[in-house]
Amino acid sequence: MRALNLDQIRAFLMVCRLGGVQKAAQNLHLTQPAVTTRIKKLEEGLGVALFERQASGMKLTKRGELLMQYAEQFERLSDRVEKVVVAPEGIDRRLRVGASETIAQCWLPDFVSALHAKYPRLEVDINVDISVNLRAGLLAREIDLAMLLGPVSEYSVDNVVLPGFELTWYSAYGIAQTQEGGNRLLREKPVITYARNTRPWRELKTLLFDQVGPDVSVFPSSSLSACFRLVEAGLGVAALPRVLGRSLVEENRLQEFDPGWKPSDLSFTVSYLGDPHSHLVEAAATLARTVAEDWHLVN
Repeated sequence: MRALNLDQIRAFLMVCRLGGVQKAAQNLHLTQPAVTTRIKKLEEGLGVALFERQASGMKLTKRGELLMQYAEQFERLSDRVEKVVVAPEGIDRRLRVGASETIAQCWLPDFVSALHAKYPRLEVDINVDISVNLRAGLLAREIDLAMLLGPVSEYSVDNVVLPGFELTWYSAYGIAQTQEGGNRLLREKPVITYARNTRPWRELKTLLFDQVGPDVSVFPSSSLSACFRLVEAGLGVAALPRVLGRSLVEENRLQEFDPGWKPSDLSFTVSYLGDPHSHLVEAAATLARTVAEDWHLVN
């Protein structure tokens, strides 16, 4: 038996977890032939076939099932060595971070800065998207760390609770701010809100039906910046994070109004897969909570 290669072990585990070479290659940021070569060399080194190639995908052989148990132990041991032995400034890895736009517009830059200060050789890939897509990416192992409207209710996912965001109603500057005027605005102006099929969109649709009626026009948008711009232009009203609208109110570009009710605060978590355990991902999640708490204290 040739000496085991950790890169080959990682490729083997990723093929096992994702069910195919193509998905494993995407996850590892390698070409499909590169992953195939690693699996082939691992099989040659061990002198056994690890997979049965079938039309439906790759199925582990009996020897492959045995190797998977030991490969997971190798993986855990490698993570432990990196945590205990390797200095943070020596960790040369890629961390794939997914964040909702609300967080991206608030404390995400502070988090990336703190992450770079602690792990200067860490390569950080950032994907800003709606929470439903971030959740799917996390479960598909396309994202290591997801900052999203949570928690993610899956047994395989660990959730770290983050500070929430209070929502308030905004209209263009100069419109009447009385409760009666607020109810009128909700009947006469389109309500601009978070993207379709998100939790805020769903909750707002229900509340508008109960509080105002069935004929309210709702314009969903995947861009928080666009929501604010549309409201400022007088094209609609919106319930958006107060912390992001504060400066626009101070500049007399927007104003708050009170129809007598508002959606509940946005609750976020930083979520990650607990298996396989990664000390780096766990440390990044803890750092994200610290950065978020500090940012909210100041803002």
